[in-house]
Amino acid sequence: MGCARHHSTPRAPVEPEGNGQSVQMDPEISGFVGSTVELSCLFINSKPPVKISQVTWQKSFNGTKQNVAIANPALGVSVLPAFKDRVTFKHLGAQTNPSLEDTTIVFSNLRLSDEAAYICEYTTFPAGNRENMVNLTVYARPMTHMTLTTPIIIARPQKNKMTVATCLSANGKPPSVIKWDTKLNGEAVFQETRNPNGTVTTRSSYVIAPSRECHRQKLTCIVTYNNEHFSDSVVLNVQYEPEVKIDGFDGNWYLNRQDVKLTCDADANPAVTGYHWKLLNGSMPKNVEIRNNTLLFRGPVTYDFSGTYICDATNSIGTRSGLVEVNVTELPSHIPRDDDDNEQKQTAPSAALWGGVGAVVVLVIGVALLIYFLRRRQRTFKGDYSTKKHVFGNGYSKAGPVPAHPTVPKNLQYPDDSDDEKKASQIGGPGAFEGTEHDFDGNSEDLKRPYFTVDEGESHDYDERTLAFQYEPEAEIADDMVSQTDGSVISKKEWYV
Repeated sequence: MGCARHHSTPRAPVEPEGNGQSVQMDPEISGFVGSTVELSCLFINSKPPVKISQVTWQKSFNGTKQNVAIANPALGVSVLPAFKDRVTFKHLGAQTNPSLEDTTIVFSNLRLSDEAAYICEYTTFPAGNRENMVNLTVYARPMTHMTLTTPIIIARPQKNKMTVATCLSANGKPPSVIKWDTKLNGEAVFQETRNPNGTVTTRSSYVIAPSRECHRQKLTCIVTYNNEHFSDSVVLNVQYEPEVKIDGFDGNWYLNRQDVKLTCDADANPAVTGYHWKLLNGSMPKNVEIRNNTLLFRGPVTYDFSGTYICDATNSIGTRSGLVEVNVTELPSHIPRDDDDNEQKQTAPSAALWGGVGAVVVLVIGVALLIYFLRRRQRTFKGDYSTKKHVFGNGYSKAGPVPAHPTVPKNLQYPDDSDDEKKASQIGGPGAFEGTEHDFDGNSEDLKRPYFTVDEGESHDYDERTLAFQYEPEAEIADDMVSQTDGSVISKKEWYV
């Protein structure tokens, strides 16, 4: 194991006994198996003269004492046979009459059996015996390693669980803690054994149900001992039957299509050693060539290519199968042909051209509608230019309030007048009052229609039979006046404003 560190606790002062003599030692000290430690022992003589006649080191274990080493001023030093090769006095040699104030011993190549309490006893004159004690603790660093439980891990369809790896921390003192680091879906089982020499062996096994997904997964064991960490890893090699699938059928095998094939793709460990093709409920077409894991269909596609194709793949673990249902159609589907692509490319400019033509047509129609409505509005303009006022308002009049309309008889009787007179007397259009009684309502839709306007100086008389205006003879229109569609006239200046 080589040299290992040792731990000691600072020395605790010891009160002098009797006349002031005392023995000073470390209360506790520790080291690992195979390492070297020092057990110090100092004699404190505050009130001389005191004569040291002998120093004795003893091991105290389970209530018994065993001599380890003795130092005598006259006879020198002596180490008992059980410790002769591993214990020496640090400051004392083989010479006679050595100074015994410091009788520290050096323990090398520690053993677990060295763990005990050690007493350093001074025999003096005339003070008598003086002693003190140190507790020595010996630790054992464990031997750690990780192993695969079996070199061959096989995935079975039954998915039985098995131990795939074991992590061991053997003969450690104090015991170790084991943890696992992995992406595998498994569980750890722990076992701890206490050995007769005081060490502890910790063992942990990792259990999984081997499967194809476990192959090449990393499994790491981490051992923690006295704040030290040790780790070891393995990569699982899981063997499994082939996982089979058939590639090549894209759902678009149509008559006269060329260069079609089926490929048997198998994932297996170990590798597949053989492939076998067959057609369910039939024999292979005559123009099919079998090349290991590939079926090559020679010539154009025919209806004979239809059917269920099965591929059996075999390795040393077993045989698994894959299948595909091939349907042959008369025309292609799903996958666009090259000539379709060209046709789309050729029709794209035509679509853009017709789109431009359509936009121009819409624009022309819009302009025509706009001109139509503007002209219609010009022909039906019933505005008031301050020189005229309406007998009945239409919402555009700038003259004063609308005068009240005279009461209209409910029943109208037409005399045998001319057709022109009847037409002039109708307010609501032809037949507005025929055959039906109407209550005259100032808010009715009829009043919202534009009516005739007259000059302010004109007088108007109502005829109860026709409700028509009786006009004065028309005056001659001056050159600077413009006649309106409603029979009124305005100045050219106002018309062009």
